[in-house]
Order: sequence, then structure tokens, then C-alpha cells
Amino acid sequence: MHGTATIAASGYDGSGIDGKLYTTVVRTADGAPTWLDSAVSAFSTYGLVLFAVLMLIGWWQARTRDAGHAVKALAAPLVTLVAFAVSTVVKQAVHESRPCQSLHIITLEACPGPGDWSFPSNHATLAAAAAVALWFVAARLGVLATVIALAMAASRVWVGAHYPHDVLAGLAVGALVALPLALLMARYAPTLVPLFHRTRMRPLIES
Repeated sequence: MHGTATIAASGYDGSGIDGKLYTTVVRTADGAPTWLDSAVSAFSTYGLVLFAVLMLIGWWQARTRDAGHAVKALAAPLVTLVAFAVSTVVKQAVHESRPCQSLHIITLEACPGPGDWSFPSNHATLAAAAAVALWFVAARLGVLATVIALAMAASRVWVGAHYPHDVLAGLAVGALVALPLALLMARYAPTLVPLFHRTRMRPLIES
């Protein structure tokens, strides 16, 4: 198994919530085949790129439908970034120590240093926000993104980076921030189309 345990940071200890479940998952990962751990670790680290790919596909397809859909597709990354900003603010307010620090356990992912807080999971937040935004671009992309988001959340516990409650909170933050923003964008996208037409950004919404 890879990674190292470090001395716990002077932050909130969330192990009392679901530390036993976390430990069970991490120990299961320790006994899993190397190929599985490698695959989950790679996905956990680089899987967010898949959402960027889905957004690119959604935008490209939306341009062939109508300008309003293209505007919604262009808004998806912005909605996701706003959710990430909210997650970061919450993380800095809560100051929950990483589980590998509080429980002194060896994990697949190298244990972050003190001050790299755990709650909520930014990966889960980004994944959930991207999934919600993509639902407003195309249902098929939304379904695929939702599956990937759930897998991303689970992978963050598997590699030892987060408690289960961290990723659940991340999914909630991402969805709750993205949903009203996506609804607003869906409502006002047609209004924004003329603004694109009057600028050099017109090719972004027309095929």
C-alpha cells in the first residue's frame, strides 16, 4: 500500500462520525488486488478530467441545436467553479483534519500535510456540480456524469483521502449550489444570446 500517515493537524477530528466505516474501506483497499487499487487511484486523481470532456462534448452538440442550449453549455464550467469556491470556503471554516491524520492510518493516497482540510470533499463537490450542470445541457450527459460523480466520491474514500461524510457533504454542496445556478441559466440563456451575437464570441454559440 502506498502513502504515509502523519501527525494530525490541529483541526476538528471527524473520526467519531464514521471513522469505523472509513477504516473498513481503507483496510479493504489494502487487501484488494494491486490492479484495482491502481485503477481506483488513477481515477480518483485524474477522473475530474472526464467532466471537462463531457462539457466539451455537450457544448459542441449544443451548437448544432440552438444558441440558447450553447449558452447553457458554456455556463456549465462556471457553475462548477462557483460550487468549488463555496466548498473551499466551507472547508476553511470547518477545519476538519484528514482521516489519515486523525486515525494514523496508511492509505493509498499519500496523506496530505497538516492544514489540508478534509470537509467537504472538493472532488465530490466538483463532480456533483458538473453532473447537475450537464443535466441541463443534455440528459444523456447528465446520467453519465452522475454515475461518474458517485464513483468519484466513492474513490476518494477508497484511497483514504476522505471520510464517507466528507464526500456526501461534497456531493450535497455541489448539487445544492449548482442546481439554482443552472436553473437561472436555463431561464435566462435566451436573453444572453444577443450579447454573444454582438461580440466576437458569436462562434461559441453557432455551428
